[in-house]
Amino acid sequence: MSEHIVPVKLYVGIFVALLLLTGLTTGVAFIDLGAFNTVVALAIAVVKMLLVILFFMHVKYSPRLTKLVIVAAFFWFGLLLTFTLSDVFTRRWTPISGDWGPSISSPAPRTQ
Repeated sequence: MSEHIVPVKLYVGIFVALLLLTGLTTGVAFIDLGAFNTVVALAIAVVKMLLVILFFMHVKYSPRLTKLVIVAAFFWFGLLLTFTLSDVFTRRWTPISGDWGPSISSPAPRTQ
């Protein structure tokens, strides 16, 4: 089985792109975008993840079975994340502590 030969120039270009995206992530962290700070940071992280997976892990030039395994892994991760978040978001959380009964340090009421 012959392997795909990737030129070094491509690796250097991807490395420079990753460095620029890391700098962009750092720069965006100092800009107040409100609720979009997380969205922008995650979007940049997804682009960096795709560059690493496709080129440095050679998935772009891999057979279809390897691509299927990676897609299945992301699907499984999505299922785990969905079920975990559905559990977290459906719980009844008490933001302030309430009275849970007599405390250990308080004396017991006297009976006569």
